[in-house]
Amino acid sequence: MKVQSSTIENKYLRVKSINIGASLYEVYDKQKKINLILNLGSIKNYSSKNFYVGATCGRYAGRISNSKFKIKNKTFKLDGNEGRNTLHGGKIGFDRLEWKIKHHSKTKIIYQLLSKNLDQGFPGELNSECIFEIINKSLIIKYQYKSNQFTHVSLTNHSYWNLNKNKKEAIFNHDLKINSEKYLEVNNKLIPTGKFKKVKNTINDFNKFKNIGEKIDYIKYKNTKKSSNKINALGFDLTFCVKKNSKKYLASLKNKKTNIQLDFYSNLPGVQLYTSQGLRYKNKLSPYQGVCLETQHYPDAPNNKNFPSTLIKPKKLYKYFTKINIS
Repeated sequence: MKVQSSTIENKYLRVKSINIGASLYEVYDKQKKINLILNLGSIKNYSSKNFYVGATCGRYAGRISNSKFKIKNKTFKLDGNEGRNTLHGGKIGFDRLEWKIKHHSKTKIIYQLLSKNLDQGFPGELNSECIFEIINKSLIIKYQYKSNQFTHVSLTNHSYWNLNKNKKEAIFNHDLKINSEKYLEVNNKLIPTGKFKKVKNTINDFNKFKNIGEKIDYIKYKNTKKSSNKINALGFDLTFCVKKNSKKYLASLKNKKTNIQLDFYSNLPGVQLYTSQGLRYKNKLSPYQGVCLETQHYPDAPNNKNFPSTLIKPKKLYKYFTKINIS
């Protein structure tokens, strides 16, 4: 597997990406002179498995229960890689694969990947594109895909954001706002139960800017002794349902110390908040070093009829975007 990095830039931003997993390696704010995301150090490290750092996750971002789903009464058994369940597409998900560069200009790069029928158990030959583009102070991530069969697809970018100058500093000094009134209830394996819960008067209410460190301290205080899932008892790994709005506004992340704010917009129905409590990579990355805001379809939607459908029709092109304004 040949690891190759590519750069796009304008006068405000420099964005470096890696062909393995169509991964974001660096989002560099030229005015503040800060890289805003975590990476694995040497690009050679991307040839081995990691915690999806900066990667495109697929064929299905998030978890699928019991590693299976049905399409028209036919059951498809998937590759399980988290106990009985499938996470981020299986053992050899899109984050592990070498994407081809279809187009590369000064401010835009298009990665392309062809996934064969029954890759990790998923039906249909799937042709996917991941597009990174910068316009002024915005990074735009687009996914588009088409299959020759009915299949389920959900792609997301799994960047760990850290707005501190020193990346060893944790994200406890970051403030977060999420445009959401409901979240998905999950069981102790982080599989959605199918129930929608209101965020109001709960720890999961981010309708106004809230400090991430204070929220995590409260979770640890309340949950550590009684939770059967120790990792999730130490932070957030939760899907928020985006409240519909004309601007497709989703969330904001800011750091008062460096005076940087990110505003997220997307046409996807959910955002997965993960505070990296399980993150570890050699001596380079450790828990709470980044925060993920993964714009995506709902986890386990193929097995939940009351979730927005992720079933795609043959030969139809599907398009999704996430826009991140950096100020």
